Amino acid sequence: MIKWSFLIIGGIVGTVARYTLAGFVYQVLGSDFPYGTLVVNLVGCFLIGLFSTLAEVKFLLDSNMRVLLMIGFCGAFTTFSTFMLETGNLIRDGETMRAFANVLLSLVVGFLVFRIGIFLGEVL
Repeated sequence: MIKWSFLIIGGIVGTVARYTLAGFVYQVLGSDFPYGTLVVNLVGCFLIGLFSTLAEVKFLLDSNMRVLLMIGFCGAFTTFSTFMLETGNLIRDGETMRAFANVLLSLVVGFLVFRIGIFLGEVL
């Protein structure tokens, strides 16, 4: 039950942080480019890199803090950070081809199914 509490708290804070940061960035830089999402994704990548090192290398984060920060906060803030962490882990583990496949499939197939979703939404 404690892990669920950490997950929920992290998720709530991550969601609010994403909304707040993206809104601020759009106010400052405008909305002619997805600056807000870009900044959120970059900040999320930085944070999950920092948190994973603190947890796995420095051993400064226990399992509850990992759930709070990496799964709850970063997961709600941006799943792009998880994508980067998992791709980086594949490269670290010598699975370079799988890492590139993850990137290629996520981007190309992700965009393709996004377009299919738009198509289906329009014909319904």
